[in-house]
Amino acid sequence: QVQLVESGGKLVQAGGSLRLSCIASGRTFSTYAMGWFRQAPGKEREFVAAISRTGGITQYAESVKGRFTISRDNAKNTVYLQMNDLKPEDTAVYSCAVTSSSLNRRSADYEYWGQGTQVTVSS
Repeated sequence: QVQLVESGGKLVQAGGSLRLSCIASGRTFSTYAMGWFRQAPGKEREFVAAISRTGGITQYAESVKGRFTISRDNAKNTVYLQMNDLKPEDTAVYSCAVTSSSLNRRSADYEYWGQGTQVTVSS
């Protein structure tokens, strides 16, 4: 079993930046692909970004491409989401998740989830 704890969410003005972190328990972190998802009030959970086991391959939702960067440090069991040029529509609870399959955008393929961290972008 893997436990995930996110941090870094806060209130920020539009155009600002945040870096989210997700720390995973366990010794097998490097065997999992990782993803970030978000859910805004009244909306379904949506894919944000994913990264392969070694960090060599990444995927992004079109809405964040060019603004967000996912990375990982396997020595620290941590995955990051650097968010730049934030917009009010980025407001959501951001959650990280792990999958033992290859990185992908399907939330159903992710086996363990963190509790999430709130990101609020004011206009």
